[in-house]
Amino acid sequence: MKNRYIEWMEKRRSTYALGKNLEQTEEILQYTIMEAIKHSPTAFNSQTSRAVILFNEHHNKLWNLVEEKLRSIVPAENFARTEEKIESFRAGFASILFFEDQDVIQQYQDQFFQYAEQFPIWSEQATGIAQHSVWMALAQEKIGASLQHYNPLIDQNVKEVWGIPDYWKLTAQMPFGSIEAVPSEKEFMANEERFKVFR
Repeated sequence: MKNRYIEWMEKRRSTYALGKNLEQTEEILQYTIMEAIKHSPTAFNSQTSRAVILFNEHHNKLWNLVEEKLRSIVPAENFARTEEKIESFRAGFASILFFEDQDVIQQYQDQFFQYAEQFPIWSEQATGIAQHSVWMALAQEKIGASLQHYNPLIDQNVKEVWGIPDYWKLTAQMPFGSIEAVPSEKEFMANEERFKVFR
C-alpha cells in the first residue's frame, strides 16, 4: 500500500510551462505559502526562513531585473535561450523570494556558542525544507512551480527594489502558475546506487 504523502510528492515537479490561469485568489495563495513556511521545521525552532511574495507587476519586475542582469554577463549570441527561459518564468502567475534571516542565526550562535558553526548549515536545511513545503502545498492545488537560483547576482537589486533588510540572505526564487504543459517523465537512479539497508 502506497503512502499518501509519497503520492503527493510524485505530483510535485519542476514546471517550466507556466501560465496565469489560476482559480485561487491572491489571498488564498498568500495564505497557503505563509502557512507552509510557518509549519516547516527549523533547528531549535529558530524560524529563520523569510519570504517575499510578488504578484502582478512586482512579479514581472523581478524577471525583468533578472533578464537585465543576465544580459550584462551572457554573450549576445547565446542570449536567446536565456531570454526564452526568463520569459517562461515571467509567464507565470507570481513568484516567491526565499530568504534566511542572518540576524536570527547570529543570535542563536551567540546563545548556543557550542553549536555556532552548525547554525548556518541548519539555516540552509531550513530554507530547503521551507521551499519544499511551499512547493508541495502548491502542487496539491494543481499549481506548477520551479526553483531558481539567480542569487547572488540579483541580491542587491532585489533588496533595493523591495526594501529588503540587509540581514535577509536571498536563497532561491520560485515562479509559479497554471500548468500549461505536463513535464516530461522523470528519471530515477537505481535504488541500489542511493541506499544501503542493514537488518
